[in-house]
Amino acid sequence: MHLSRRHFLKSAAAVTLGFQGLQRHVAFATQNEGRSAGFGPLVEDPDGILSLPADFTYRILSRTGVEMADGLLMPGAHDAMAAFQGSGGRTLLVCNHELTSGALAAGAFGPENDRLSKVPANNFYDFGGGVSPSLGGTTTTVLGKDGQVERRFLSLAGTVRNCAGGPTPWGSWVTCEETTQRGGEAGYEKDHGYNFEVPATQDIRRADPIPLKAMGRFNHEAVAVDPSTKIVYQTEDTGDSLIYRYLANAPGHLQGGGRLQALAVHDHPSLDTRNWESTTIRPGQRLEVYWIDIENVESPDNDLRLQGFTKGAARFARGEGMWYGKDAVYFACTSGGHALKGQVWRYYPSAHEAQPGEATSPGTLELFVEPNEGAVVENCDNLTVSPWGDIVLCEDGPEQQFLVGVTQEGQLYKLARNAFNSSEFAGAVFSPDGMELYVNIQNPGITLAIRGPWDRAPVSN
Repeated sequence: MHLSRRHFLKSAAAVTLGFQGLQRHVAFATQNEGRSAGFGPLVEDPDGILSLPADFTYRILSRTGVEMADGLLMPGAHDAMAAFQGSGGRTLLVCNHELTSGALAAGAFGPENDRLSKVPANNFYDFGGGVSPSLGGTTTTVLGKDGQVERRFLSLAGTVRNCAGGPTPWGSWVTCEETTQRGGEAGYEKDHGYNFEVPATQDIRRADPIPLKAMGRFNHEAVAVDPSTKIVYQTEDTGDSLIYRYLANAPGHLQGGGRLQALAVHDHPSLDTRNWESTTIRPGQRLEVYWIDIENVESPDNDLRLQGFTKGAARFARGEGMWYGKDAVYFACTSGGHALKGQVWRYYPSAHEAQPGEATSPGTLELFVEPNEGAVVENCDNLTVSPWGDIVLCEDGPEQQFLVGVTQEGQLYKLARNAFNSSEFAGAVFSPDGMELYVNIQNPGITLAIRGPWDRAPVSN
């Protein structure tokens, strides 16, 4: 049985407005016997941008270089995003830009930094002495009730390689630096490798550039927040990475300090989950976990993953995209599996997560999918959870790039193809009402809105 459009809209609207995109596990009360995964074969796009299933359409929201409402230019290297509910039916898209200090041609200030004076120096985390400011950060795009762009503006300045991140239940975006650049090197004034919090706002303003140092200094990728506990989970983009959780001293107040821990598997100290040389973990296998305290979290030597592994933490193959949904934390490991094609993991938090009862009722880790076949999925990166429960993966492989859907039963299907070039997809996220899927083609930097008959989606019970 298909979902009715009315029922779909009603269910999507039931998501808590302060936590758009994170609780996409709305239960749709319907049966789905014998329904195949996906929306059918992809149809070639005559405009050569995006191939989609029949009856799906897209529109372009922005491109690199377009002038924004604050007089700056839309930066390039669009990466992860989140969508928040604004007032009057508006949608707020907060988007990362994975740029360094030398990427002038794609920066917000023009190819000669001639627009730099439009932003006060104290709005930057790293101003680079006014000569080589860090050009990463975030932009916010405000969409009206009709879906048209009302304004765009720079919402965080002076960071480096803002790759992924994650939305919070209190209405902000945590953006992550995928670097461990040290201050004093290559024109940088400050150390990098931190997370920053960006409030979702439709008013033109920039976030205070305060590094969240207690969350650790490492090659950050993404975060996901459990709405019930406000615990923040984190991925690390290296071939020998860890999975972390951050326990804020005051839940929901990330700047107030807290504890950083790394995931370990009971009875398997320093477990290598990468399945590179042999199949250590099989899809569907569940493992009970515990968490190890990490010390010296500002890590001047970028060695948190080595510290944790020595203490017994599990090792992962390039942790990248992460999202909370269906009562679990999903995350991608881009080069996992013996064919190095990628893995998707699912972590079910304990009913007593980070509480005294956790030891007797631990959280569980499951290898959700590991196809080991590039024709099925090639190097999954960013991901999100759809309103009907499927996972949507952004590919970052060597050739053609697809959006790939994964049902709760582990069936994979093609949702879209980049017909424009071979650049990766990034930032897939559904609108607050669940009716549009936003996604980026990272280079040259295009943000797209996809609309279609999502109510044809199979329901994952």
